[in-house]
Amino acid sequence: MGDDLPPAKRTERSARSNGTPRHRPALTRALVLERAMLLADGGGIDALSMRTLARALGVEAMSLYHHVRDKDDLLDGLIDVVFEEIWLPPADLPWRVALGKRACSTRKVLLRHRWAVALMDSRVNLGPATLQQHDRMIGILRAQGFTMRRIGQIAATMDAFVFGFVLQERSLPGAEPAEIEAMTKAMLDYLPVNQYPNLRDFAVELVLQPGFDFGGQFEWGLELLLGGIETGAR
Repeated sequence: MGDDLPPAKRTERSARSNGTPRHRPALTRALVLERAMLLADGGGIDALSMRTLARALGVEAMSLYHHVRDKDDLLDGLIDVVFEEIWLPPADLPWRVALGKRACSTRKVLLRHRWAVALMDSRVNLGPATLQQHDRMIGILRAQGFTMRRIGQIAATMDAFVFGFVLQERSLPGAEPAEIEAMTKAMLDYLPVNQYPNLRDFAVELVLQPGFDFGGQFEWGLELLLGGIETGAR
């Protein structure tokens, strides 16, 4: 019966029976953060603890403390990995292009790591990727004539728009068009026919139209925001 096992499984069983430890990649900070990211992406940040992370890596929890000081250090590292994934604009790129492309990249990354948006601005010990992102954007705006006061306003407004939009997307009961359509139709079924006429028309004339995509509103809002920055005083 054992001969029916695949070769890899037979080797693994043989190693266990001989007392030979199975090969395990050397534990590094990068590997710890990679596995922690998978756990957070799969179950949210509340599903991530030092104990569950150690179990996922197949090590004792104390082994993790050679690579991360504590849970806060782990979260700092994860957020820095998130910033590494966000597109970094070249220093000589026109500011409007840089802000627009970076906003779109940030949204895509945060939708991939949906737990991260709530932590993006809450970390105190910033990693190198985080610092580089902020320094680069300040440098681009500064080199093209924006004052530090205006740069602060732009950064706060851009973050509020991007993070807020992602939170809305994350909170939607269904992100797929078919799910949104089903949800909207269910809402119309329980709404009194002669009440809330504007809401009903909004649902019928926009949300239930072919091709409607909530995420498609992002680029319109982004262009509106960038246009406002361009017309505003520096």
